[in-house]
Amino acid sequence: MNTLLQALKGRNAILYWFGLICLIGGLVCIGLSFVTTRQVLGINAFIKPTKFCVSIWIFCWTMACFLYLLNRPRTVAVYSWMVVVVMTIELAVIIGQAAQGKLSHFNVTSIVDGVLFSFMGIAITTFTAWTGYIGYLFFITKPTGVPATYLWGIRFGILLFVIFAFEGGMMASRLAHTVGAPDGGPGLPGVNWSTGYGDLRVAHFFGMHALQLLPLYGYFLAKQPRQVVVVSIAYGVVISALLVQALWAKPLLLGLHF
Repeated sequence: MNTLLQALKGRNAILYWFGLICLIGGLVCIGLSFVTTRQVLGINAFIKPTKFCVSIWIFCWTMACFLYLLNRPRTVAVYSWMVVVVMTIELAVIIGQAAQGKLSHFNVTSIVDGVLFSFMGIAITTFTAWTGYIGYLFFITKPTGVPATYLWGIRFGILLFVIFAFEGGMMASRLAHTVGAPDGGPGLPGVNWSTGYGDLRVAHFFGMHALQLLPLYGYFLAKQPRQVVVVSIAYGVVISALLVQALWAKPLLLGLHF
């Protein structure tokens, strides 16, 4: 494990250290969830910051692995610092609002809350567009010594990540992630996706984690690039179906309707 971490740090020290900070932040938020009874939308206020800290940690270490392959030091450095700045803003607002028992996303109940939400939106849009550019670089680059199946997994992983990251704009425009009912109803354990209505976070989650799943498939399982292409297209179709299902106000598990 120590060798793996050293290799990761050698590939991208910026994202390695920031990812580690996010991991520690997630652990702190887990601890805080046990010592506070403050709630937001019916769940402990620090559950959401925990999930975001963990997600950003995984993203940072994932991209640290990929960016090394581009052999574009300046571009990689600028992108990495952009991730640090944007995600610091994101986490600062999410944790700060949670500490006050407030919503961070979709909160326009006051001028300050609305400005914070808008600022987050601008920052995350910048981040997603930049990540799309990184994906473009992978499509026009053929790194030496990288298995073709792995490369295609990275390409489609970033592509689907970007598409379904922008899907978050649907939630922002609605000021809600639940379709068919207000946010805050009964949800699945851990993720809290609605068990009674559509939830736009489902497609958002699976789409963004294509960033890990498709490269892993390409590296460990696929034998030919065409297999990665087919699996990626199929995965994209399934996630799109989950999005349509949510827009029809249907929960992920159709049999559960409380």
